[in-house]
Amino acid sequence: MISVCCPPSTAALSSLSRDELMDTSGLQFELVHTDRHCGARCARLQTRRGTIDLPAFMPVGTLGTVKGLTVEMVRRSGAQIILSNTYHLALRPGENVVADLGGLHQFSGWSGPILTDSGGFQIFSLAKLTKITEEGAEFRSHIDGRLMRLTPERAIEIQQMLGSDIAMVLDHVAALPSEESVLREACDRTTRWARRCLEASTSQTQSLFGIVQGGLNPELRLQSARELVELDFPGYAIGGLSVGEKSSEMYETLDFTCPALPSNKPRYLMGVGRPEDLLQSILRGVDMFDCVMPTRNGRNALAFTDQGPLRLRNLCHERDTRPLQAGFPEPLDQVSRGFLRHLFMAGEMLGPILVSFHNLCYYQRLLAEARQAIMADRFLEYISEKMSGWGVHTQLPK
Repeated sequence: MISVCCPPSTAALSSLSRDELMDTSGLQFELVHTDRHCGARCARLQTRRGTIDLPAFMPVGTLGTVKGLTVEMVRRSGAQIILSNTYHLALRPGENVVADLGGLHQFSGWSGPILTDSGGFQIFSLAKLTKITEEGAEFRSHIDGRLMRLTPERAIEIQQMLGSDIAMVLDHVAALPSEESVLREACDRTTRWARRCLEASTSQTQSLFGIVQGGLNPELRLQSARELVELDFPGYAIGGLSVGEKSSEMYETLDFTCPALPSNKPRYLMGVGRPEDLLQSILRGVDMFDCVMPTRNGRNALAFTDQGPLRLRNLCHERDTRPLQAGFPEPLDQVSRGFLRHLFMAGEMLGPILVSFHNLCYYQRLLAEARQAIMADRFLEYISEKMSGWGVHTQLPK
């Protein structure tokens, strides 16, 4: 069974300061507990469509669906919020179609909170097809080659039509490594675009998060954080990481970026990542994550477990009668590793579905356990236990 963050005691609630309980743009962030021995935080983010226990992992439903899984399977994994993408939904079926079908929640069947990415990462990933100016980005559709234009105002317009609960500003992501001048230009433009996004936002029910940029440069990261904090967003994302840098470099960047963000608002690390990356980031004070890794790997026969990843096409699993991980919901507790290997070797579509579901369950259980460890002031012990099982070294904050 997947457990959730324990509710705070009455005494704990009464000790919360006014700054720790903030209601902004439809969101209420409640900092429940910070581990006595590190920066790991347990919190709640209340939205009009439900409460999210933090730290939280958001399954990625780029086109309004988590690939290969039904909404009920995503719910049963323990997920409380999902992510969808502005760029992809604007291309197809189009934000007008989604709006005409009742908005993203009714369109997808997911009634809980939804966060939409602005399309900034797609501008980065389609760099060869993209021209960036101060006004915005022009690029060719990866579907049919149509010329598309995405500005801060347009990104907000699309997200408001989609009707997500949390929207993201349009940001300029610089590749790593890049010259300092390139990083500075992207960092400064991200702030200017963030201001334009705020001015364009008219929704009374959608919260807007700023995105900190600056590459691996401490000066630029701190500048970006300072400028965005002055704009007073309801939450802050850390973008431009997990784009090819070493894991140690990402952790070191979080070491100085997280403390520069308000303690009374959620911190979201975009596009991360591996199980060890989640725990290392929680250790530094990150609250929210998203990544395609659990489902993408699931579709390719890789399952995450407490003993490390299993590559299910390997012959060693052919006669293995064990489930992938004990204690997971039906039907995962009823299928063997040998059967799953057979499904992949035979090209049966059930294999990718089941392992994708397993991986989402694994991520959600991992973070549920992390929340319990934080509440008990034993997160350092928890991360040590998990890293040992995965055969990975724990990198402590500097």
